[in-house]
Amino acid sequence: MNTLTLNPQPVSAGFRVDVSRGERIGRVSSEWFSRPDDERYLNLTDLHDTVRRRTERAHARTVESRAVRVEASRDDAERLSLIVPGRDEPVSPTHWSFGQLCSLVSAPASYMRQLPAPLAGINLQHGLLSHRAELVKTLEADDGRIELRAVTGPDYGRIWDHELVAAVMKIAGNGIGDTRWKVPGVLDWATMTHNPIVDVTKDTTTLYASDRDVFLFLVDDTHPIEAGRLPNGEPDLYFRGFYAWNSEVGSKTLGIASFYLRAVCQNRNLWGVEGFEEISIRHSKFAAQRFAHEAAPALTSFANSSPAPFVAGIRAARERIVARTDEDRESFLRKRGFSKPETTKIIETVLSEEGRKPESIFDFVQGITALARTKTNQDTRLDLEGKAKKLMERAA
Repeated sequence: MNTLTLNPQPVSAGFRVDVSRGERIGRVSSEWFSRPDDERYLNLTDLHDTVRRRTERAHARTVESRAVRVEASRDDAERLSLIVPGRDEPVSPTHWSFGQLCSLVSAPASYMRQLPAPLAGINLQHGLLSHRAELVKTLEADDGRIELRAVTGPDYGRIWDHELVAAVMKIAGNGIGDTRWKVPGVLDWATMTHNPIVDVTKDTTTLYASDRDVFLFLVDDTHPIEAGRLPNGEPDLYFRGFYAWNSEVGSKTLGIASFYLRAVCQNRNLWGVEGFEEISIRHSKFAAQRFAHEAAPALTSFANSSPAPFVAGIRAARERIVARTDEDRESFLRKRGFSKPETTKIIETVLSEEGRKPESIFDFVQGITALARTKTNQDTRLDLEGKAKKLMERAA
C-alpha cells in the first residue's frame, strides 16, 4: 500500500515532479502572454497602492439616462464627451465605457466606433432618451481630465479591485516571500524539477492590473505535499495554488480558483492540477455582501487549511480497485459515457505511463485527464475533465 504523508520542511533546491498526471490549465498563461509591462507588478503592495489610488479618485453615482447629454464637435470627428447631471465639465468615455454605453442603449459598439463623433452622438442621445430602464450608474474618475470609467445598470454591485487585493494580502503579505504564499517558481523541463526560488521580474510575475481589471496568481511551492509514490518509487509531490480576478468596471465577474498542482512552467501554464475548485460572484445588487461573507472567507479558509483531506482523497482513489480484467476496464468506462475509441485510448495511456493497465479509480482519472489534454476542442476537454473530477469525488 502507498504511504501518503505531508512534507512540512521547506524545499529550496526544487523538487522533481511528474507533470504527465492531472490537468493542464492555461488560464494564468493566457494572462501572462497578454499583459504589457505597465500591467505587471512585482509585489502585492505596489499593486494594491495603484488600484487603491484610482478608487480614491473615482466617484460613482446613479443618474437619469435621459438627463445625460452627449456632445460632439464637428471640428473633431473623433472626440465625443458627455455632460452628466451634477457635473459641469464634460466627461470623456474610455474605450470600455463607450462600449458599455452602446450596449445599454442596444447600439452595436463596433459600428458606432466607425461613425464620426457627431453622428455617433446623435444615435447615443436618442438611445439615452428612450432608455427603458431610465437610470444608469456611472463611475467617473478625475486624473487630470474627467474620465468615464464605467456605465452600468442602476443595480450593479461594485466590488472594488483593491478590496480583492487587500483580501489576498491578508494571507499573502507582499506576495513575494514574507509569507508562504508567493509568485511561483519555474519548472526546469530538462530535469523535470520545479524550482520555487526565482527572482520576481516583469517576465516572471503573476500579479496584474489594467485600467479595467486585476488578476493574481500565488502558490505555496516551498512546502510540497507528498501524496503517494510514482511508478519509479519517487514521491508524487503537489503544492497549493490559487488565482483570483475582478473588474470594478464590469468587464468580468469576481472569482477565485483554488487547486493543487505539480509545477508551473516559464509560460505560466499550470501542470498536474488536481482538486480544482472555483467560485465566482456576479456584480449584482448584493455582490459586496457575498464577497465579504463567501469569497474572502473561502480564500482564507483554503490558505490556512490542512491538505490532509486532499491527501486522503488521493489515497482513497489509489486504494479503490474497480477493475482487474480487460472486460472490467471496458465496462467501467463505457458505463460512464466513454466511447469505445476513448475507452481504448484511456487504457493505453495508463499502460504507457504507468507500465500497467488501470485498476484503481486514481488510475482511470489519470488516464481520462491525459486524454483530455490531447483535445483541442475546449468543450470536449472540459467534458472529459468533468468526468474525471466526478470519479475522484466519488472515491473520496
